[in-house]
Amino acid sequence: MQDCKKEKRRAQHELYRLCYGCMLSVCLRYERNKEEAEFLLNKAFYKVLTNLDKYEEKVPFEAWLRRITINTVIDEYRKNKKHKVDYVESPMDHAPVTVMDYNEADQQFDAEYLQIMIEQLPPVSKQVFNLYAIDGYNHKEIGEKLSMSEGTSKWHLSNARTKLKALLRKALNNVAVFL
Repeated sequence: MQDCKKEKRRAQHELYRLCYGCMLSVCLRYERNKEEAEFLLNKAFYKVLTNLDKYEEKVPFEAWLRRITINTVIDEYRKNKKHKVDYVESPMDHAPVTVMDYNEADQQFDAEYLQIMIEQLPPVSKQVFNLYAIDGYNHKEIGEKLSMSEGTSKWHLSNARTKLKALLRKALNNVAVFL
């Protein structure tokens, strides 16, 4: 770590190699395109290198690394959201959501298959779902990060859960047909 702070390229490269998998997995949760995810990873890693002096050893390094990566992804989203037109559904188009039981899904599908389903969510709902369910942010934090109200964040989470539930039902029905 000290050699990275001294800007020694070999140490920086080794740190990059060690962090690559963790950082890429975070980026791929938010960006489907691998090249774009790697672009985000490189931006995040640059922030890691330039902020190593701010890292406090009492915090696990991986948690600090993930936080920087997530914040980089969110910053890039905010910067580009003016240029991208994403389909956003109206909250009024949906009925209230019932609580989803994930136990059945956990027994029948692995994490990779669930990730494929998450990728099918609308972009904003996917981002809110990842931030809330996977990265542990609350709705207030998500609202601040994505420039939306807490209520909108809650709606996107609810929308994501509804869509995932439908995808799980469809997949379970397809599995039942083959049994």
